[in-house]
Amino acid sequence: MARALGGVALFLVLLSVGAELFKILTGHDEVMGLRSLVLLDRERNIPTLFSALLMVFAALVAGVIAVLAKKNKAGDVWKWAVLSAGFLYLAFDEDLSLHERLSIPVEKMLGSGALGFSHSYWAIPGLAVALLLGLFYLRFLLRLPAKTRWTFVIAGILFLGGAVGFELIGGDYWERHGGKETLGYILIATVEEALEMAGVILFIYGLLTHLADKYSEVRFLLDERRREDARTRAAGV
Repeated sequence: MARALGGVALFLVLLSVGAELFKILTGHDEVMGLRSLVLLDRERNIPTLFSALLMVFAALVAGVIAVLAKKNKAGDVWKWAVLSAGFLYLAFDEDLSLHERLSIPVEKMLGSGALGFSHSYWAIPGLAVALLLGLFYLRFLLRLPAKTRWTFVIAGILFLGGAVGFELIGGDYWERHGGKETLGYILIATVEEALEMAGVILFIYGLLTHLADKYSEVRFLLDERRREDARTRAAGV
């Protein structure tokens, strides 16, 4: 499943790069409105929808793990539940760009030009939240199996490297080049979005691997009669 999701992400990256190259080579900004639908650095288009669905899927898997942990009286139920809720929020944020609205109040608070440019001020509270979450989940990570732990850590590094690191680099580049969509800025934005998708896909892989290692089988019974039959079989009646 992770390979399939990675394949879709790679296709979207190549499609976005192809659309940008088409603009550079031909000088056409749009092709019947199709170009803006595939650009990684634009909002409310196909890549944005895919990214949001990735986060919803991650939230669902984390939620399933939380439910199973509670059912089996395992620990860290709330940690899994918070992870699920966090990714659900990120899915809404991906579609609505809620984080970017923090830039104006943060810039007013710190003073214009505090970062050297007037772009991506939301990254300051974003980094603070990431640090607090890292401290909150430190013991949780240490209790996880080594494979799952390092998968989550690498996924977090990839995601934050794109969402915050390359966002700041792109903002600085944008200001230095007069707010123009140059080839350099396009490459930075593409790497940013690619890292974010890679981080979420790797996190999904870690969740599914943990689920498979912890529980040999997971069944979803939607019919009440089948649920009762399952309980009867489990009780040995």
